Amino acid sequence: APQPNQSLLDIAGGTGDIAKLFVNSGGMSADILDINYSMLINGRLNDNRIRYIVGNCEQLPIKNNVYDRITIAFGLRNITDRQLALNEIYRVLKPGGRFICLEFSKVNNHIVKKFYDLWSFKVIPKLGKFVANNEDAYKYLIESIRMFPDQDKLSSMFVKSKFERVKYKNLSDGIVALHSGWKI
Repeated sequence: APQPNQSLLDIAGGTGDIAKLFVNSGGMSADILDINYSMLINGRLNDNRIRYIVGNCEQLPIKNNVYDRITIAFGLRNITDRQLALNEIYRVLKPGGRFICLEFSKVNNHIVKKFYDLWSFKVIPKLGKFVANNEDAYKYLIESIRMFPDQDKLSSMFVKSKFERVKYKNLSDGIVALHSGWKI
């Protein structure tokens, strides 16, 4: 749980679900950064503890050592230069701060992987076509997940950006993984 004096930067925060949870759970303030202005407007609340920033994670419009916590959920996969983004995240995190990344990852159970692949490549694009009339966007989603670094590779990228005490926890047999690192 956040401490009353802690600040959060939620990157690719879209409509602000994580930021809202952070301040409603006791955090002092949260900034939501997203490259998409429309996403920020759609989630906007009248809460003076939350600020909205339009920006690119590869070049954060933020001073050094500002935030106690930084999060990104299902957004790192869509960043072109992930290593540069991780370096920027490290830069704006305060010493003693923690970065947490929730992202699709590599399934580590062969049986689950077979079903997940079937679901991903056969069902999800068809659902995308039916629900959003955009099968290609959902094919991109699946391809971007498959091209994303696995758990160990992403952990290595954290270390390369100087994060310490780097670890990850697989959720749903690795369909999703929660990575974290500290700026010591």
